[in-house]
Amino acid sequence: MTQEQADFSVFGKPFQEKLAFLILEDTAFANQIGEVMDYNFFELKYLRVFVKLIYDFKEKYKKYPSKTTFETLLRTDLHEENETIQKQVRGFYANFTASGNSVDIDFLKSNAIEFCKKQKLKEAMIKSVDLLKRSSFEEIRKVVDNALKLGNNPDVGYLYEEQFEERYTIKARNVVSTGWEVIDNMTRGGLGSGELGVVIAPTGAGKTHVLCHLGAAAVKEGKTVVHYSLELDDKTIGRRYDAAITGIPLDSLFAKKDFVYEKIKEVEGSLIIKEYPTKSASPETLRNHLNKLKERGIVPGMIIVDYGDLLRPVSTRKEKREELETIYEELRAIAKENNCPCYTASQTNRSGLNDPVITMESISEAFNKCFVADFIFTVSRTIDDKRTNTGRIFVAKNRFGADGVICPIFMDTSAVSIKVFEPTNETKADIEENTSKKQMKRLKEKYGEHKEEKKKKDPPTLKNIEEASKIKKAKEE
Repeated sequence: MTQEQADFSVFGKPFQEKLAFLILEDTAFANQIGEVMDYNFFELKYLRVFVKLIYDFKEKYKKYPSKTTFETLLRTDLHEENETIQKQVRGFYANFTASGNSVDIDFLKSNAIEFCKKQKLKEAMIKSVDLLKRSSFEEIRKVVDNALKLGNNPDVGYLYEEQFEERYTIKARNVVSTGWEVIDNMTRGGLGSGELGVVIAPTGAGKTHVLCHLGAAAVKEGKTVVHYSLELDDKTIGRRYDAAITGIPLDSLFAKKDFVYEKIKEVEGSLIIKEYPTKSASPETLRNHLNKLKERGIVPGMIIVDYGDLLRPVSTRKEKREELETIYEELRAIAKENNCPCYTASQTNRSGLNDPVITMESISEAFNKCFVADFIFTVSRTIDDKRTNTGRIFVAKNRFGADGVICPIFMDTSAVSIKVFEPTNETKADIEENTSKKQMKRLKEKYGEHKEEKKKKDPPTLKNIEEASKIKKAKEE
């Protein structure tokens, strides 16, 4: 068996010459094959120099040379090559321009792309051998998938000058409502396709309740919501959706089961809950599951990951913050690939546990998560807030409107009911000062109650006073 050639020699010289010239003439094809082509695939050196001249110009000036510009390059930019190569390159251009080439363009494009992609896939397989020794299975999948994707998309991207009019054509973002009018007003209708929203809150503040509210709002809007749970079981999540959709408290669901079923049948959207044990699923696991759903004709209208910090990273890094950053980048990519919004949650560090207003400074582990997200809001509920079902939402990042806004909320976790009210004029400092005063007042009241209780338990008597006096006198003697 003969070893397959790692260059274009199998196709012959006319094929290679036509390919080199087509890269100059067809910018869309040049972009496509440029993702997978190596200059060394050209058997003849003058063709390698010719093609490199085109791509070097593209890299430097961010556009391909016109024929007039390229003719100037042939006169001025070949000084590093010897005279023989210079003559061959210029002679090839002159002869090809004058006489052309009879190789079929469609045949040439398909075969050239297929050959280059095959070489890239071989490189990926060789790289995978080393990764296999380290048992980096997710990374192997990613390396191979990336190799398969290269050279597939002929789209050259957004052409600034040619597509001028498109910039001034109003287009819908295809948003999904948050279910809160106040937040929708700030985000121009909610979160849009391909966008990532992050809820930040300390442990026990209600991250899952917030995510279930967002998912329930989308289901009511007729969307198909795919909710990934990495902490709670799917039945618990399902009951929280029941409460959020019907308004019936969690502890009354069983008693009103038939009514709940009738209510959720009326909802236009649909919900799929997929449970994974903590740290058992990676972003690639979610991507594969979503692909399976699409194969069955189920197209997600919103993706919820409860929550991102509990996903397993695709590849192991030295720093946990680097792993988390990669996870959030992957979640945003998944939102783009599925053309729908994605929400996830993140936990604050210890400093955020009792903060009356949580800012991004309190985000746990990886602040870089904030760079990836399109919309970030925090949920804070102090001990007093939990007693009265109140709290605050702080809009920490908003690519679609104002940020730094504080909104009071009412959160009844027993019924997965969350209401957001209009922003107040209070600043974080004002709220912290008021909270501190309330805490001091509560401590004084508790101390006063304690003193009164002690008096009642141990009231002073004449006998006690006399005995204390005798003891004091004996010590003095």
